[in-house]
Amino acid sequence: MALRIYNTLTRRVEDFVPIEPGHVRMYVCGMTIYDLCHMGHARMMMAFDVVYRWLLASGLRVTYVRNITDIEDKIIKRAVERGISIRALTDEMIAAMRADIGAIGVSAPTHEPRATDYVPQMLSMIGTLEQKGLAYRASNGDVNYAVRKFPGYGKLSGKSIDELRAGERVAVAEGKEDPLDFVLWKSAKPEEPVDAKYDGPYGPGRPGWHIECSAMSCALLGERFDIHGGGMDLQFPHHENEIAQSEGALGHPFVNVWVHNGFLNVDNEKMSKSLGNFFTIRDVLKRYDGETLRFFMLRTHYRSPFNFSDAHLDDARSALRRLYTALEAAGSPQATKIDWSTGRAAEFKAAMDDDFNTPGAMAVLFELATEVNRGGSREAAGLLRALGGTLGVLQQQPTAFLRAGSGLDETSINERIEARNAAKKARDFAAADRIRDELLSAGVMLKDTPQGTTWIKS
Repeated sequence: MALRIYNTLTRRVEDFVPIEPGHVRMYVCGMTIYDLCHMGHARMMMAFDVVYRWLLASGLRVTYVRNITDIEDKIIKRAVERGISIRALTDEMIAAMRADIGAIGVSAPTHEPRATDYVPQMLSMIGTLEQKGLAYRASNGDVNYAVRKFPGYGKLSGKSIDELRAGERVAVAEGKEDPLDFVLWKSAKPEEPVDAKYDGPYGPGRPGWHIECSAMSCALLGERFDIHGGGMDLQFPHHENEIAQSEGALGHPFVNVWVHNGFLNVDNEKMSKSLGNFFTIRDVLKRYDGETLRFFMLRTHYRSPFNFSDAHLDDARSALRRLYTALEAAGSPQATKIDWSTGRAAEFKAAMDDDFNTPGAMAVLFELATEVNRGGSREAAGLLRALGGTLGVLQQQPTAFLRAGSGLDETSINERIEARNAAKKARDFAAADRIRDELLSAGVMLKDTPQGTTWIKS
């Protein structure tokens, strides 16, 4: 079965065929870097990390570009509020982003361009759009895109141009000929800091948000590439505007497959600071380890709404522990090269080739764990570990994972185990039970085996 992907543009699942055989070029809209990443960002980063990893596991070469927006109204405002330069703020937030998404196993892309490094390319594209009559200079000094002059506007969102509304991140600026028009170049204002202003043929200013991705994707991936992704909230207006800009400038389609991940909800409500249910990745990592958080997100298909709650995280932690317990029971899993043509590996591949169906793939992992628990097969355990690796899980030593986060240090635990063994030898079973219960209350579960007593975190 060939890889099939749901294409937002055509609204159907299609066979995926790279433009260049064996090589996939993929662009994903990354972070606007003015604050810590929240769980919605984690959802998006994870969705496309899975896509990236599966393309690689399928034997394809991947050029993966995930941009950083490091000039934008919110960034400028935050830097001014803190009394620091824009660069100082964005450097700090980029380092925080990399630490947080690294903790949940999100791979680094091939290229991670900063928008401020591509201002010349943006100005060049704006110039081309102006020459083609698709951009105009407004009375307030901005340069805007004339949406109604682009015949295909609305094809990604599936709405006619008269159904759509102005779609900027900030308040609609003066000087527009039509409320649907959007800004390509923002004229500098006197009160703005010097480091928010760039020189160009339109006078000092800065690029609009939408033009950034059009310029960076074309610069790094060429004028037509395979996959463009981002959160569902970017479908309109951001990606719709990218199509208008890029295809307006180039004169031809520039992306074959548009991919969007589903929204994140918290206890079935949209995450919002005003509702008090807003969580940064860093907040969640204080209570759950990174692999548990990753495993939790893998259990939902990337296009489905993702419901975040402590109860679901606790359930994910228990499920992940079941897989690691199976690996621990098998001893040292046999190193396994995956044969995708047979058995559980073929089932796993069929799920992932069906629009990156991670819930289906996870079901295969649990079937393998059942086989390991039933027969202690090192071969099955090796395949379980190898398949998990394609999704970025099950790569820790099982004992280390199962013991992580216990309330006591290992020396103290071993001393208590020895005391319990001595009590059992003296037939003081009440004392032995008391020690076991004390350890359990401290987060340590004892396991009596023919080889002796071991422990895991309860």
